[in-house]
Amino acid sequence: MIRRAIWMGTVAGGVLACFLWVMESLTGIKVFTLLLNVDFIIERKLPVFLELLFHFIISWGICLVFVVLLNRKGSTTPMYRLGIALLLSMIAAISYFPLTSLAIKETPSVTDWQGITYWIIGHLIYAFIMLIMPFRFNQKHKFLFY
Repeated sequence: MIRRAIWMGTVAGGVLACFLWVMESLTGIKVFTLLLNVDFIIERKLPVFLELLFHFIISWGICLVFVVLLNRKGSTTPMYRLGIALLLSMIAAISYFPLTSLAIKETPSVTDWQGITYWIIGHLIYAFIMLIMPFRFNQKHKFLFY
């Protein structure tokens, strides 16, 4: 179960980070910077790989909750899986507001609708990745929609 969560969290978190990095590169809106921002926790500047590690630890935790909830009996319907994936990713997406407010580095403002939109789209992609990841590693091509 933990291996599944780490695998899922690494892929989904990696895709989210790549999406937000591309959006920041194209638009200059610092959504990737916000994703990696931990300057309000640790006051010194960290290397990017450590900031990414914090991001992945959170992603692994989210995916662990997802896998645990999906392993419960009677919770295998596609709508249940979709609901849990959306709920968890939207809870993470709401972090935009406190992260922006706490940030010391330059990040998008809490009223930057373009930044909020990229952030929400990124987290919807995160939910979709959780849904399409193989749930059972011992059975090839078994996806959550089957």
